[in-house]
Amino acid sequence: MLEFLAGLYRTHADDLAMVIDRQRELLADGTITPQLDDVEAELTYLLLRHHRPSQVVEVGTYYGWSTTWILSALRDNGSGHLQSFDLVDHVCGTVPEELSTGRWTFHRGDLRETVEKVPADTGYLFVDADHGRRFARWYLEHLFGRIATGTPTSVHDVFHLPRARPFTEGSEVLRHLERSGTGWFTSSRAAAPRNLRALDAVRAELGITGVRGTSRNPMIFFSMP
Repeated sequence: MLEFLAGLYRTHADDLAMVIDRQRELLADGTITPQLDDVEAELTYLLLRHHRPSQVVEVGTYYGWSTTWILSALRDNGSGHLQSFDLVDHVCGTVPEELSTGRWTFHRGDLRETVEKVPADTGYLFVDADHGRRFARWYLEHLFGRIATGTPTSVHDVFHLPRARPFTEGSEVLRHLERSGTGWFTSSRAAAPRNLRALDAVRAELGITGVRGTSRNPMIFFSMP
């Protein structure tokens, strides 16, 4: 996986550098409260560039940091549409029109009541919402069940520590993946420091510096079981 991701960095280095510059401008505007750390945001962008999904589903937007990264990848691909779901609509006032027009639909409300709007042909699933085990158990059954096997998927806030905290979303997702024999990848500083060092070495080689300077990277990446 590391070799594959390093290859993506090298393939898309120039485009990624331009996105990072633009994200710095958005951050400087003070309208977006960022959630993703640098490497996990970059990996999200790179995986979307590689897989070129026609439909992306984002669960949890907050002020739109992940939304803008995803939309940047779809713009640079020249195709794809993002369907975002959240209880609050802060994101509607922060995402630049140049990114959103023609490639973004926002659904406000409880996903448990709007899950039927998740496209059957979802090609990438991004989850960063309620981190409680109850919601995780719900979406593992009702959302994951709507997504085709093999679909690239990421879940945020799993590894803030070397192990996922018990009775949390992260522990539920990891248990689900273990039962199905599904592997996963993380660049979490706490859980996989070697992975992060390897990616940082590639980034340094390419002259890529992160937008935020943050490096916890608790997200996990996997293919839908």
